[in-house]
Amino acid sequence: MADNVEVLISSGEVPAYSHPGDAGADLRAAEAHVLAPGARATVGTGVSIALPAGFVAFVVPRSGLAARHGLTIVNSPGTVDAGYRGEIRVTLLNTDTEHPFTIEPGDRIAQLIVMPVSRAVFVQVEKLPGSHRGESGFGSTGLREHTVKSSETGVTS
Repeated sequence: MADNVEVLISSGEVPAYSHPGDAGADLRAAEAHVLAPGARATVGTGVSIALPAGFVAFVVPRSGLAARHGLTIVNSPGTVDAGYRGEIRVTLLNTDTEHPFTIEPGDRIAQLIVMPVSRAVFVQVEKLPGSHRGESGFGSTGLREHTVKSSETGVTS
């Protein structure tokens, strides 16, 4: 079952899915920009939306632009809350160190993923319950999977 998302177009195109089953609908540029190597720019899409209550939209990079041209989104994913009614703008970054990237109106620059939202109830406590991971953070699991041998069972996992 699909939920309707109301779309107001000021100068762009209605977001559209390229293939059946796609999670992301393409967002297109409504204005031209030239991004120099290492530069960033906020690009308008000409699209404003009204999400149903209980939904959020995430603006994410297009994998082909990232892989072929080094174009990404600075604050990925960008969050569009259900109450926001302004134009969806995308802050793009050209990570290529040698080549500028030209954006023309109508170019597909990002994808919009619409999802239901679960809202948490935050409860302040004196101490958190323990977990297997504990406080291990960035890089704690390493680059490659490694095996751990349990001293009690002799079983490798």
